[in-house]
Amino acid sequence: MIAHSRFCLPAEACGLIAGERTEGGLQVRMIYSLTNADHSPVAYTIDPMEHFRALQHAERNGWELIGAFHSHPTGSGYPSQTDVGKAAEPEWAWCVIGMADPDHPDVGVFSIKDGEVRRTYPQ
Repeated sequence: MIAHSRFCLPAEACGLIAGERTEGGLQVRMIYSLTNADHSPVAYTIDPMEHFRALQHAERNGWELIGAFHSHPTGSGYPSQTDVGKAAEPEWAWCVIGMADPDHPDVGVFSIKDGEVRRTYPQ
């Protein structure tokens, strides 16, 4: 995710996370680095065909999509108000990579439910 975020600068990077739900939480099995169809430094839309292919690949392997990631090219690794408003999957993990300092990215993972943001990593 970090390498993809660096590669996509100055635009936002984005992708999906596949894995399994366990008693201990989420077990990540695959990260899909996908195309930001917006090609924007302030917004992202995952390419719909790539989203579908990632979903198919995950299902073939017995996984499910359990999260998404994107970067903030000049900001922190914390969800923006736009991110919170667009977080349509309340059971997903939402990873934000702040690239204000590309040599030391600020990575955060969050649950976002009903507009409430809760940091799950790092705690």
